[in-house]
Amino acid sequence: MVTLDELKNRMAEFAKERDWDQFHSPRNLLLALVGEVGELSEIFQWKGEVPKGLPGWKDEEKQHLGEELSDVLLYLVRLSDICGVDLGKAALRKLELNAIKYPVSLCKGSSNKYTNINNNGNNMSDNDGYDAKTDGGTAGKEDELESI
Repeated sequence: MVTLDELKNRMAEFAKERDWDQFHSPRNLLLALVGEVGELSEIFQWKGEVPKGLPGWKDEEKQHLGEELSDVLLYLVRLSDICGVDLGKAALRKLELNAIKYPVSLCKGSSNKYTNINNNGNNMSDNDGYDAKTDGGTAGKEDELESI
């Protein structure tokens, strides 16, 4: 199993060996990441909906997909390192925030955004006067997760 720390350290060493730290500003890394997401998107661009497991895809297509996914991951890990963000810890915190935003009892089986649900279990559209800050949003709940 590869950890985020291992990827971070390997990316840092890779850049150091090539004297690329001078080019790895947050802005440059973000733009490179966006470019790689674009390349990843191209793989799916004309395929319509693709079922899980990618049945019918050739091995070469899956390998190419893995390479583009890896490019996105590596730039993301490098960007988080350069910005001083513990990506694993931030991801766990975000999962906790999303658990508050999307409680199972209100969201199970639904693709509605959190602004379209309330604590009464009713789905509401954006123009129904629903205010996420006063009715089940995460406003103020971030403080509860400071230890994560």
